[in-house]
Amino acid sequence: MKREQVLFWIVTGVSGAGKSQTIHCFEDFGFFCVDNLPVALLPKMAELCSRSGRPLKRVALGIDVREGGFLRDFIATVTTLKSGGIDCRIIFLDAEDRTLIRRFSETRRRHPLGTSVREGIDQERKRLVKIKEMADKILDTSGMTLSDLKNTIAGLLERRRESEMHINLVSFGFKFGLPVDVDIVWDVRFMPNPNYKEELREKTGRDAEVKRFVLSTPQAQLMGKKFNSLIAESIPHYIREGKSYLTIAIGCTGGRHRSVVMADQLRDHLAQHGFKVRIRHRDMNR
Repeated sequence: MKREQVLFWIVTGVSGAGKSQTIHCFEDFGFFCVDNLPVALLPKMAELCSRSGRPLKRVALGIDVREGGFLRDFIATVTTLKSGGIDCRIIFLDAEDRTLIRRFSETRRRHPLGTSVREGIDQERKRLVKIKEMADKILDTSGMTLSDLKNTIAGLLERRRESEMHINLVSFGFKFGLPVDVDIVWDVRFMPNPNYKEELREKTGRDAEVKRFVLSTPQAQLMGKKFNSLIAESIPHYIREGKSYLTIAIGCTGGRHRSVVMADQLRDHLAQHGFKVRIRHRDMNR
């Protein structure tokens, strides 16, 4: 029987970092999931998934340090699977020590290594160094809510091509508040303000007269070019780190003039570099 290609996500990492919650996220996205699978069953699992009547092509497996011989067997097994052509990816979950201690305290659970929580964390980190180095994605869950975790997993799974990224640009006015869930914010209130020109006040950054005024100083032109270049050069690095979404917010006082001009300019610059960009002028018509 023909072997079908299977995508395996192996979820592992330090205890208390959110392995079970991560497995639930994969399950919500249509993956077949098994938590606490013994490492020895990984090859058999891969074989069964690829040879079944209805092949399971998307599988997420939770594996942790509680299993005996974990370190030695895990590295050898994953190496064998990859050499056999299995698309096997590792997501390693981590968190700050104080976060882990708080989580164990809240759940009143013992650390799986059977020592005090602090000693267990220290021992576990030492054991998992090599596995962490093997990981395709390292995820720090310290400050994450369940919603944050799910959005992060969604970003990983929606990356259809390595060169693909969803870029969102938002222009806004600081007096109306910062946009939520942004990665980068640029404050352009240092640029010439059309609001002080009566003939420009009711126009927007989409009007040619406003664009000329905002970019009338060498400083504004130079800083615009530098920022645009910095963003374009940074995007490939974000992609290599597994990021699928990037939201850039550009703000001025009211969000009507300067931020609109600079957001449009950045959109055009990124488009010239082959990036797909969505843009929204949140406060332009207020």
